[in-house]
Amino acid sequence: MQAWTFTLIPAAAAVFGAVVAAKLRPGPVLVSAIQHFAAGVVFAAAASEILPDLKHAGSAWATLAGGTVGVLVMLGVRTLERRVKGPVGLMSITGIDILVDGLVLGIAFAAGAKAGILLTVALTIEVLFLGLTVANELGESGASKPKVIGSTAGLVLLLPLGALLGGPVSSMPLSIQGAFLAFGLIALLYLVTEELLTEAHEIKDRPWVTAMFFAGFLLLLLLDEMVG
Repeated sequence: MQAWTFTLIPAAAAVFGAVVAAKLRPGPVLVSAIQHFAAGVVFAAAASEILPDLKHAGSAWATLAGGTVGVLVMLGVRTLERRVKGPVGLMSITGIDILVDGLVLGIAFAAGAKAGILLTVALTIEVLFLGLTVANELGESGASKPKVIGSTAGLVLLLPLGALLGGPVSSMPLSIQGAFLAFGLIALLYLVTEELLTEAHEIKDRPWVTAMFFAGFLLLLLLDEMVG
């Protein structure tokens, strides 16, 4: 099965999140718990799958180049996020995040089916949160429920597009694959540290909410062991 077909799973999760948020506005504590859990899952996927494959690529220069590009792209996204406000800004930033998620998933499948499947699990939870966020923000701006759900569904189409862009990596030389893996690793770490956890800590943490990060981390490690 091609990598882009797996993106239909997180895409469906995002639409489901939008439907739920359009009808039931989740409270800040629940949103923070989901963010912590998603951050733990994504961090575990990066540490257990992307990083080992990157080390096996064996090219320091490729790692440096890919990682540098990843840092520059993520800092560019952060700058854009601070300058563009309102529903249009939210949709633009979320669209970029989703496109990068799809690209990273395509890169992960290029490294191996196991890495791709585990990252699919991680991104499903993360994109579910994005669906909740977009629906909440659009709902507060006065958009109708059909528009909220339709806008979210339109955004998640960028997931398979990103995966298609990352798909050809598997046919490239090992050093080039290493550069793409380094880019993907930086993108995932940025997502955890500067997006999910930063927003999650905007409210006062409760012990069980903080524990959700480690629950997500351990869950993906257990899945990794079971998949073998």
